[in-house]
Amino acid sequence: MTDEATPDAFAQEVLDALAREAPADEIESLLTAARDAATTPEQRERLEHAAQLGLRVVALFQQRQKREADLAALVDTARDLTYPHDLDSLLRVIIRQARRLLGFDMAYISLQDDTEGGWCIRTSEGETTALGVGLIVEPGYGFGEALLRNAAFWTPDYLKDERIEHTERMDEVVRAEGQRAILAVPLNRGGSPFGALYGSDRTVRHFTPHEVGLMRTLADLAAVAIDKSSVLDQARADVDHLEDDSYRTQLLLARMRGLLETHSRLVAQVLGGGEPAAVTTALGNALDGVLVVQDPAGDVIAATGEIPEAGDRRDVGEALLDARARNRPVRLPSGVWAVPLQASGQDLGSLFLLPVVALTPEDEQLLQFGAQCVAMALLLQRSTAIAEGPVRDELLDDLLADPPIHSQRQLADRASRLGMDLLQPHVVVLARPEGGEQGRAGVWASSYAHRTGGLKGVLSGCIVLLLPGEDAGQAARQVSAELSPLLSGPVTVVGAGPTRGVTDAGRVYREATRGLEAVTLLHGEGATVATGDLGFLGLLLSDDRDVDGYIGSTIGPVLDYDRERPTELAKTLQAYFDADRSPTYAATALHVHANTVSRRLERITELLGPDWQEPHRSLEIQLALRLHRTRSLLRNTAAPGRRGDGH
Repeated sequence: MTDEATPDAFAQEVLDALAREAPADEIESLLTAARDAATTPEQRERLEHAAQLGLRVVALFQQRQKREADLAALVDTARDLTYPHDLDSLLRVIIRQARRLLGFDMAYISLQDDTEGGWCIRTSEGETTALGVGLIVEPGYGFGEALLRNAAFWTPDYLKDERIEHTERMDEVVRAEGQRAILAVPLNRGGSPFGALYGSDRTVRHFTPHEVGLMRTLADLAAVAIDKSSVLDQARADVDHLEDDSYRTQLLLARMRGLLETHSRLVAQVLGGGEPAAVTTALGNALDGVLVVQDPAGDVIAATGEIPEAGDRRDVGEALLDARARNRPVRLPSGVWAVPLQASGQDLGSLFLLPVVALTPEDEQLLQFGAQCVAMALLLQRSTAIAEGPVRDELLDDLLADPPIHSQRQLADRASRLGMDLLQPHVVVLARPEGGEQGRAGVWASSYAHRTGGLKGVLSGCIVLLLPGEDAGQAARQVSAELSPLLSGPVTVVGAGPTRGVTDAGRVYREATRGLEAVTLLHGEGATVATGDLGFLGLLLSDDRDVDGYIGSTIGPVLDYDRERPTELAKTLQAYFDADRSPTYAATALHVHANTVSRRLERITELLGPDWQEPHRSLEIQLALRLHRTRSLLRNTAAPGRRGDGH
């Protein structure tokens, strides 16, 4: 600077400094030196004017540099926002960039919340409390009115600004965070705001138009990124949903393929003449559960295991009626599924399933279809029994013929071709419907005989069944339990047997016939008995008069005890009855002490049971004692004659 400062020289120095992009303090230093060298007030004024112009140019340079830096930061922000983010991560990126661009102490974002009817603060950065996130900004309060008009709004001191519609909840958050200056710009989609971007300082601050514009530009970029993120999130959700649908579809297809294969196996088994038990097993394996098939009387026809009591009989009956009405399986409160079995208008019984896991709708359809297959197998079984009826009826007629018209070998061969082994014990069961429903009973008998491996016939108005087994009473009770519910009237059932040999069926049949006649004479229509249950009456009706068997079944334990020990229980028992059941008189007749008789009677009670003195038992015992004594007498008197005859 020359000693004599002139405005032109000073202006030249200022221009040189501007050309070098010197800082503002260098221009101020030049002004200070020029002011000291100025000689007149006019020079001093012109020098200050030149310095002010220079400082203004420097300020413009700084503003340009700041804009360039802000634009560069916006470009970086835009690049960051293009990266794939989920919504929460994207919101954190936006508020972090807002704080970096404008130097906010705190930044946060609110988005529209349709459930609460306002804008909810979703995320924030720079906060010191947890009060802000989740706060609902109600429309019309705070900056809401301006933001709804898609306009930016700022205040240098929020709590003191009377333009703002304050609420206690929002003021509490502002006060807790120590916020003073707040700038808010809307996030809009297609011209409609759906949220807002906020920046705040904890000191009073007046925001410049440039800062407001920069914040608005960031908000526009953020709105586009949020839309893109929402679209990506929706796309991801759609893809996940499609993948889930695809997985479920694959599972469903696999399940349907399995169901189709199961259908094919069940149909093949039924058409191939498979027994109901085989069809039941296949269905139980397919449904992964325990299956039980019952006939109309409630007896088990086939089962893959045991099922606990399904519930009260009345409840089960009502459930089956409901299942018939709805034509679909019904689940009982116990968790057991019940399905009625019916075909061609006939009630074939019921099917019960206890699954390991809950049934799907497809499993229910399979259960319904499987029940139909089981019903078809039962119906085919009946049809087969009816078709074989003439051959089986003819064999039964020949077995019952008296005298036999075929040899044992011929009868055994014919029975073998029908799957029967006549060398094994069989029993004869006669069932006489008292209501005259022989036709319906005959159809049932054909199926029952086929199912149990026996023979059926109709003779003299009675159903005749020759069934494998040794217990005639049990066989009679089973027949009664299954046949009686099917008919409107009572059924009289008598069992006899077992047989001993191929040609013994005729004898057992005649014994059963006499038993039925005895039941009729005693007015026991509707009863179910075996000839062995008739006591000495059964002995009289029997062809073979099995006296030894009768004595053994009545007083055998007493005779065995006397045979093994030096006791006289049988003699004491006879004396007791002869003395009109007086222990004292019996002791006199036996020449023993009364206590001895009492001890013997106690032993007899242990051997025969506590009811041996009941009228019906005592009659049987007295008859057996009489037969035993008579048989012993005859054997003793016959011995010398045999010796005299030389035998």
